[in-house]
Amino acid sequence: MANIQKLDPSASPLDYFGSELRRVREAHGLKQGQLGSMMYCSGSLIGQIETTKKVPTREFAEALDQALGTDGLFSRLVSLVLRSQLPGWFRPYADMEAKAAYISTYQAQVVYGLLQTEEYARAVLATGMPDDLEALLAARMERQRILERDRPPLAWAVLDEAVLYRPIGGHEVMRAQLQRLLDYAEHRWMRIQVLPFEAGEHASLDGSFNQLRFDDDPDIIYTEDRISGHMTANPETIREASLRYAHLQATALSVEKSVARISRVMEERYGARP
Repeated sequence: MANIQKLDPSASPLDYFGSELRRVREAHGLKQGQLGSMMYCSGSLIGQIETTKKVPTREFAEALDQALGTDGLFSRLVSLVLRSQLPGWFRPYADMEAKAAYISTYQAQVVYGLLQTEEYARAVLATGMPDDLEALLAARMERQRILERDRPPLAWAVLDEAVLYRPIGGHEVMRAQLQRLLDYAEHRWMRIQVLPFEAGEHASLDGSFNQLRFDDDPDIIYTEDRISGHMTANPETIREASLRYAHLQATALSVEKSVARISRVMEERYGARP
């Protein structure tokens, strides 16, 4: 007789997803291989997700709902699963980011997480040598869904010009990433500015930071160090950060000139016309 692994649905969102998958599959009288054939994947993958050895992606969850006729059950559950894959110290910020009405960010090293392509994000996340890179990547891609809402947060990103030149993931990845920035530049709720090298010293030489604004709650400032993140709603810190950001916006290239600068770097550095 096959050794069926017992599942504890209360252990975590991932365990609950796996146990629900097994319950619904068995209720339909399907073996793992049969369900896999319906979803154009292997029965082994079904088994690995049922037993929490792999983390489901949103695409997998949506395919499950379609194959099993579960009216969005797994698409709803996967949001909880993917959130649980974020580092524990980062989850409070991700929760606040998802509620924000306005996001402003200055990034000195890399493209802001919400604006990253999948391959760029994979290369960035890999530098931390995570135990499960694909799960962390799926969680980051899920986080970006706030920009796909009918009413997404207003967002303003100031990127140091060094971000455009740093070849994360290689030339192909950078070409696609810079094109993503140009695509976002056409959205009415997103503004991107480049802080050019010629600006010299500026108001945030000590690093990147994000500011979140809410309709009914105090503003929040978020910063990161090597191993953790830090949020504060201290009014003096908010005032100082707001002043710094205003100086950064004033020093950066205009939105139109930033588009031209990104396009130029894309062509000259990575050999592709936008």
